[in-house]
Amino acid sequence: MTTDPALTDAEIWPLTGLRVRSGDLELRAPDDRTLLDLARLAAQGVHPADYMPFVVPWTRGTPAQVARSVMTYQWGLRTRTTPDDWAIELAVLHDGVPVGTQGMYAKGFAVTRSAETGSWLGLAHHHRGIGTRMRLLILHLLFEGFGAQHATSSAFVDNPGSGGVSRKIGYRENGVLHQSREGQPVVSQQYVLDRADWDARPDRLRLDVTIDGLDPVLDQLGLATTG
Repeated sequence: MTTDPALTDAEIWPLTGLRVRSGDLELRAPDDRTLLDLARLAAQGVHPADYMPFVVPWTRGTPAQVARSVMTYQWGLRTRTTPDDWAIELAVLHDGVPVGTQGMYAKGFAVTRSAETGSWLGLAHHHRGIGTRMRLLILHLLFEGFGAQHATSSAFVDNPGSGGVSRKIGYRENGVLHQSREGQPVVSQQYVLDRADWDARPDRLRLDVTIDGLDPVLDQLGLATTG
């Protein structure tokens, strides 16, 4: 009696085989081991205690509560990965060590060709140029891998670091949102980067990027025959 060979991890869930690399930096879908490492990292701090860069204040609480928030949120994202609605967050590894996450979010991407990005870095890894490079990696995946025409981002007006990354890469301001942050009003600046902006970026923002495992992910997201 013969049996079919066992399915590989990537055949079951293609995102597990995705790798986006440039030099010592890599984006990849986190397994539970990596999620635990990211949870410990977040528990050590993501931003100064007197500032909140997120609408949902998931970084407030005891170290254990913050770590558990990371785990439950990331587990929940897996159920949202469908061709019509993605919420995909990739682990950012620097020299093989998890330092944060870089996400991409879209509804109806096959039609709109537009996706939002968002990220966080462990506090110990701020101000080292990693934030710009990880944004460039996810944009490379979106524009060069997925065929995006637009990428959007946002940042509170009192978060100059995030907004500075967007402006440096070539995003244009695209209106504002008035939101509530920890019970207080706050203005969120919206940004958009079109394909023409991406193609026109200066040489200093052109990384040597390798993408592995792309074709199965395109199939998983319903993009294999749309572009």
